[in-house]
Amino acid sequence: MATSPPSPAELSLLLARTSQGDRHAFSKLYDATSAKLFGLAVRILTRRDLAEEALQDAFVSIWHHAGSFNEDKASAMTWMITIVRNRCLDLLRAMPHEHGLGEDQDFDQWASEDLSPIEQAISGQEAHVLLNCMKALAPLQRQAIAMSYFHGLAHEQLAQQLIQPLGTIKTWIRRGLQSLKNCIAKA
Repeated sequence: MATSPPSPAELSLLLARTSQGDRHAFSKLYDATSAKLFGLAVRILTRRDLAEEALQDAFVSIWHHAGSFNEDKASAMTWMITIVRNRCLDLLRAMPHEHGLGEDQDFDQWASEDLSPIEQAISGQEAHVLLNCMKALAPLQRQAIAMSYFHGLAHEQLAQQLIQPLGTIKTWIRRGLQSLKNCIAKA
């Protein structure tokens, strides 16, 4: 029988114990949150190797800065998501020409392994055109569209995961879709 995920209060307690140098608490915190945080990093960076690097750096930061966590300002998970998100964005900024998508990656590698019917319908030349148009978008705009359409996240979920206002997410997606429409029409 699987254990239930820890409550926000339990995560806060684990962070408090981690801030006092409790390695066992840190290990439990890692076990309880790393899968979700890794999933977020993969969604942002679209590459497992970079997501692993971001997650490792984030947990080093969590270990060193656990004492600065304030549960009156945010939940433990929100605080950790912010650290992972910021590390991912740092990595994206450090690679201005890649933006998380390698030139040698094909559409199937870039998209999810669990393809939706829409993704299955896209093939060959259409996939190439779409991928090139997606690469032309700003990194956060591309990320919002990919998470919404390829991973099925609602705008509200995107706002939570990317820690952005809902209006900003809607604007990124609306403008990104318009840019994609124009790009595809030119192809």
